Amino acid sequence: MKLVLMGTNDFVVPMFDAILNAGHEIMAVFTRAPRPTGRKHVLTPSPVHNWASENNLPVYTNISDYNFSPDMVVVVSYGVILRDNVLNSAPCINIHPSDLPKYRGPSPIRSAIYNGDLESAVCLMQITADMDAGDVYMRRKFSIGENDTNADVEKIVSEIGSDMLVKYLENPSAYNATPQIGTPTYTRKFTGADEIIDWRRTPHQIHNQIRAIGAGRTKINGADVKILDTRVENNRLEILRIQPAGKKPMDWRSFVNGLHGAEIKFGK
Repeated sequence: MKLVLMGTNDFVVPMFDAILNAGHEIMAVFTRAPRPTGRKHVLTPSPVHNWASENNLPVYTNISDYNFSPDMVVVVSYGVILRDNVLNSAPCINIHPSDLPKYRGPSPIRSAIYNGDLESAVCLMQITADMDAGDVYMRRKFSIGENDTNADVEKIVSEIGSDMLVKYLENPSAYNATPQIGTPTYTRKFTGADEIIDWRRTPHQIHNQIRAIGAGRTKINGADVKILDTRVENNRLEILRIQPAGKKPMDWRSFVNGLHGAEIKFGK
């Protein structure tokens, strides 16, 4: 089958790799343009861009350059709204990591973790003009552990999504499209402001915040720190790893030892 692939993030690469290894012809790969990263703001290609280059596949970073007639377009975490020039060129499918219609939009995995969900799903769906509103061809549910991070869940989604895509692309006509049932909910993009810890929240809420976003920012004894890893035991938040401003990450015990017995005060 002749395919155009569209995606950007790390967890997309195993899925695209599975498609390539299944023997499909990849006509083109679309991904986001290189972005400045690090203190020196070095222009850095996306993980999907690097994967395509390593496999000698043509890469495009501007959706306006789309001028193809594939058998199908496969989209996973691309981050660009598709227009009629793409939607009318071929059937377009998408891997969406939520139990649709729950968590439509840009951050379904982080939102599920942030809200403390213990279950989610991977949906292989039809792309339509309305965001994440298309019919679903395949749906597989999975569990989210109470300490699973965004990276942990992305790995689960990669494994499930890879299998779903390979099986679907073998024989698309074998799968019936099922309309989404229920009232949709929508996610938003998380920002740096979402990292700030509000110590009035419950231990589980703070734990979910940190494992969803990757870090929680606060002050301890007046100094800026990032809390990197936590767990909840007996309804009490335990800090496992922390990073003081300008320093390398360290375990909590090492940080406390560096306070030389001073009373620990969280927040402002």
